[in-house]
Amino acid sequence: MIDSEILDRIVRIALEEDLGSGDLTSELTLEPQSESEGIILARGGGVMAGMPAAEQVFLHIEPRVVLTPMVAEGESFRRGEVLAHIAGPTRGILAGERVSLNMLQRLSGIATQTRRYVEAVEGTGVTILDTRKTTPGLRELEKYAVRTGGGANHRMGLYDGILIKENHVHAAGGVAEALERIQKGLAGAGSRFLIVVEISTLEQAREGLAGGADRLLLDNMKPQEMAELVSMVRSSEREDVQLEASGSITLKNVREVAETGVDYISIGALTHSVKAVDISLLLR
Repeated sequence: MIDSEILDRIVRIALEEDLGSGDLTSELTLEPQSESEGIILARGGGVMAGMPAAEQVFLHIEPRVVLTPMVAEGESFRRGEVLAHIAGPTRGILAGERVSLNMLQRLSGIATQTRRYVEAVEGTGVTILDTRKTTPGLRELEKYAVRTGGGANHRMGLYDGILIKENHVHAAGGVAEALERIQKGLAGAGSRFLIVVEISTLEQAREGLAGGADRLLLDNMKPQEMAELVSMVRSSEREDVQLEASGSITLKNVREVAETGVDYISIGALTHSVKAVDISLLLR
C-alpha cells in the first residue's frame, strides 16, 4: 500500500506544477458540460504499478471522473492491452491526463525492472532490494513500485536504519571504531535498529562480525571474492549474520552474484535509471 497522506502531498505538488491555475486549452475549447469516455492503453509491455496514484490525481481534479482499472497492481500486461477505462467530465480527464500517465509510466517501469531482477534470481532464496537512489520527492511511490514488482525496500531514509558506509568508516577511523560508537550510542535506546556495515575486504568483514553488525554489505566485490567471504562467515561463530551484495550488479551478472550465497542484493538501477513504460490515454 501507499501511505495516503504522502500520496496526497505528492499529487498536490504534481498538479500545482502542471495544472497551476487551470488547463487553459481545455477551458477555451471545451464546454463545461462536455462528457467523455476513454481508455488507458499500454503501448509496451510491463508490470502494472501506480494506478492508485492515477486515481488520486483525478479525485483531486474532478471527483466525477471514474477510473476503472482492468489490470491489478503487480500483474503483467502486454502491448496493446487496455489497462483501465475512464469516464466523466472531459475537462477533468484532460487536466489530469499527463500527471496520471507520468506516474503510471514511471512506477510501472520500476515494477517491470524489479520483476526482471526477481525472476533472474528465482530459486536462490535471494531478496532483491532497492536503495535511496530515488527521484527527490517520489521515494514513497518509487519504493512502493519496487514492492509491487516483487522486490523489498532497504531503509526508507537516513532516519529508520543504520548503514555505516565507506565515508563513515573513513571518518570514524575504521569499521571497528564506527561500530563501537554505534553500539555505545544505541545502548539503552528504546528501539532496535538493523546495523549494516559496508565492507570491501575480509579484514573489514572480521571487524564487522566482531563489532556486532547485523548485516555485512559486500561492496563492489567480484563474485569469487563474495563466495570466499560467504564461506568464511558461514563457518564463523556468527554464521547467521546477514550478507548483502551491492555495486556493479546488472541483469547479466545478478544470478552469478546470487549463487555466491548472499541473502540480499541491492540495486540502485531499480529506481535511478529505469525506463518508463509507454502508456497512453485515448478518448473515444
